[in-house]
Order: sequence, then structure tokens, then C-alpha cells
Amino acid sequence: MIFCYPRQPVLWKLHGYSVVVITLRVEHIKDPLVETRVVRAPSRAPHWVIPTIKAGLVVSDSLIAALSFAAAFYLREGGLIFQQTGAGKFGWSAKFAPYGALLLFVVLIRLLALRYYDLYRLRGEFSFFDDGIRVFKSSAIGSLLIVAAAFLYRGGFHYRAFSYARSVFVLDFLIALGSFYSIRLLMRSAQTFFRRRGVNLIPTLVVGRGPEAAFCIKEMRASPSLGYRVIGAVDSSTPGSGVSETYEGIPVISDLAGLPEAIRESGANEVIIADSQVDGDTLFDVMMRCGRRRGVEFRIAPSLFNCLPSKTEVDQIGALPMIRLFREPLSDFARATKRISDIVIASLTLALFSPFWLIIALLIKFDSKGPVFYAQERVGMDGRIFVVYKFRTMRVDSDSEIHREYQRKFIAGHAEANVGDEKKPAYKLRDDPRITGVGSGLRRLSLDEVPQLLNVLRGDMSVVGPRPPIPYEVEAYELRHRKRLDMKPGLTGLWQVSGRNRLPFEEMVKLDLFYIENWSLLFDLKIILRTVLVVLQGDGY
Repeated sequence: MIFCYPRQPVLWKLHGYSVVVITLRVEHIKDPLVETRVVRAPSRAPHWVIPTIKAGLVVSDSLIAALSFAAAFYLREGGLIFQQTGAGKFGWSAKFAPYGALLLFVVLIRLLALRYYDLYRLRGEFSFFDDGIRVFKSSAIGSLLIVAAAFLYRGGFHYRAFSYARSVFVLDFLIALGSFYSIRLLMRSAQTFFRRRGVNLIPTLVVGRGPEAAFCIKEMRASPSLGYRVIGAVDSSTPGSGVSETYEGIPVISDLAGLPEAIRESGANEVIIADSQVDGDTLFDVMMRCGRRRGVEFRIAPSLFNCLPSKTEVDQIGALPMIRLFREPLSDFARATKRISDIVIASLTLALFSPFWLIIALLIKFDSKGPVFYAQERVGMDGRIFVVYKFRTMRVDSDSEIHREYQRKFIAGHAEANVGDEKKPAYKLRDDPRITGVGSGLRRLSLDEVPQLLNVLRGDMSVVGPRPPIPYEVEAYELRHRKRLDMKPGLTGLWQVSGRNRLPFEEMVKLDLFYIENWSLLFDLKIILRTVLVVLQGDGY
């Protein structure tokens, strides 16, 4: 038996779940437990493809770094970069020579900054927004280091009396920023294209058979752009309790004791532990049985209710260390910051959409009889009732009993609340006879919710927050569900951009609570930008 030692754990976040990543190596073990052909993932790209793409990125980034610096000089100074030095040879022009002496530093600094911010990672989940943030940080830090090199090195002191134009470095930063992100945008778009067609997804095993494991399997199945393909489930129950053949449409290929053999035979590259009831000693023993020859990542995806919120403080009472949780979801300063950002964003968005209000109003009038706007009571922060405004998408005097009955089943977690199937769940009334033709289009693009910006300006709602429930929905809440009323409801939220109608009620509550406990202005901005992408993709209904 060969023992292995896990490396330093790394904390990741995947769709609202805190994930601990541990990299291990697995040895080859005799006597396979499962049939390889049953679960081994198809459509894997050859091993040379990813290194080739990374090498291409390095080459393109090197060219961008050099060309953006030369372009910045040309735009600022307007002089030639090359000139003929005699005998048919070319060299730097006299004006560009001090900048040309820095070119090697510029390229090296840019590449190191991009590498430092992990912009050559192609594996696993990614976000266009997060890529943009990392490109901005790497470009900004790189530019600062280039300026420092320029004023300290000065071409090996050959140009110690030369004064570099600061605007050249500013232009270089802007050109490099746009170019680096354009390359990443193109690469990620191609990656998403192939992933949605099932190409080069990471073969993954899920340990567990509880609600967390089911949600993990459904999420990865519904979103192949995340980069994962669940090829098998591992039963985490006690030995001898029996292992069924399938779980959530995925073959159960092993129990926990046989996990090392299952990894070897299935060709899995990642293992997700999605059962909080797994005994720690048993899990550690299984992980220690893994060898070193083949890299496999282990992730632990605990329930959000078992995770401490990020907003905690460490106190000490005498000799006893204590962790104090914030009594209020947001401090007074955080509330003021969120309120100011709400007013600014709502005002700008209202001004942007104001020309379309008349068009939408005319479409509603021509489509069906009744008012343009629809007012409805909703439950806000701390259970306060307020009136929300929306564009009317239903016929006048529609009976709400259909929706009321469905919401009872949805909140109670009844199986019939899922009007889709196991592979593509849908927790939303389909073919609702109350909805008009224009209303269906408005809901699909989420344009019916634009008047709620007025509620934001009034202070009843926030731009980002939990979905505002109807009073009869709150009546069906359990006590723990009411925790989502600790913050103002929002036009959009983490639930809306993390699956929306594909998620059951309990998962919606978990996402809302995660947002409340981990709020930040940057978190709001990420959700707003992801909302724009969801709306443009027509996934709003």
C-alpha cells in the first residue's frame, strides 16, 4: 500500500457553495471494481491540446505586450519606431530607443503579472466578469512595475537624463487592458462553445446520495459550460447496506471503501464529497489509500447551513477564543453604502429605459384590455408590506388561486412542483392561461420588472436582494425561511443568476441567506453583470 499526503487545501466558491480543494495522486490498483466502458467520459481532447493553447496564449500575450507599448509610443510621440542604420540594417529610431531598452522588461512583467493572477488556467469553472477583474489587476500592477523599471533602469543608465512621457505608460495600460481581455473573451467563448457540446469536460465522481449530491449532479448536468461531467456516483452509506445501480440518472459505481479503485477504473479527474454525514476518519483513510502517480482533485461541498458566514469576528473571553457572528446582516455603514449605490444605479437605469416605456405601454394596450401597470402587495424587509409596480403581463381579473396552490407545493417541496423532469427541472408554472402574448415576451426578457426601479428609489426595494414574496407565500414559510426577510428584496439576486426556475425552494433560500451573510458592493456588481447576461440569453422566465 502506498500512502499519500494531501497538499495545502484551497477554498473555492462554486454557485454559492464553499468548496475545499485538495490535490492528491492516485496509484494504480489491481482488480478493477467497475467496467471502464460504462462510465469513462467520452469526447476528451488529446493531452497536447491544452498545453498548446496555453503556449499560444503566452505567445499572443508577449506580442500584445510589445505591440501595445510600441503603439502607445506612436500615438503619443508620433515618431518612427524603426529606422535604417546603414548596410540595409534596421534598429530603433532615436526617439524610440529609450523606450526600446525597456521592451524586454515590459514583456516579462506583463507575462509574470498575467501568470500571478492565474490567467492561464483553463480548467474548471470560469466567469467572464472574474476574468475581466483579473485582467484589470494584472494590467494595473504590470503598468506600475513597468513605470518603476523605466525610472530605475533607464536602459542600463544609458538614458539617465532622459524623461519618459507618462502618457505613454497610461496609453500602454489602456491598450494592453483591452487587448488582453479581448483575447480572454475570445478564448472563453470558444471554450464555452465546445463545453456546451460535451467536449473536454472534466470527468467527475460525486460522493453521497443526499440533497447536496442531487443538487450538485443536476447543476453540472444542466450547465455543461461549468466544465464538468458527472460520470458516476459513490455511495457513502455504511458497508453492507447495499448499493443501488443508479442515482439521479447517474450509475452508482462504488461505495466509499472502493473509491480509489473507482477513480482508477473510471478515469475520473475530480471527486466531489457532497455528503456532510461522511465520517471524517473514514474519508481520511480512503484518501490516504490513494497513491501519487495520477493527479486527482478532491473537493468538499458542505451545505451552506453548515458554513460560517464570512462576516465574523474573533473575540476572546478570558482564555476562551470565541467567534462572534454579526447580529445584523449589514452594519449602518454598509446599509448606507448599499442605499447610495441603489439610488445611483436605479436613476441611471430609469434614464436608460425611459424611451422604451412608451413602446412597452402601447404593446400592452394593443394586446389586451386593462391598465399598463400592475400593482401588487409584497412582503419587504422585516415583514413590512409594500406595493410593488410592474408592467401588466396577465389578463385583468385573473384568478390567483392557481399560483397560490402552486406556491404552497413549491415551498413545501412537493415533487409535483417540478413541472420539468429530472434532467431539466423547472419550478415555474408552464402554459399559464393568465399570461398574455406580450406578457410572455416581457417576462422572458424580465422587462416587466423595470417599473420596480421606482420601488428602489422609494426605498422599498434594493437593486440586488432576495426575491420579494407575496403575503400568502410568507404564510407558508417555516421559521427558518423568514431569515431571508432580513434584507430588502431586490430586482435581481443570487438566486436569479444561479439557476432561477431550475432550483427548488430550499436551494433558493440557501442562496438568499448566503447573499445576506456575504454581502459586499463588489458582490452586488457581479450579480448585476451576470443578470445582464442572463437577460440577453433570454433565460429570464
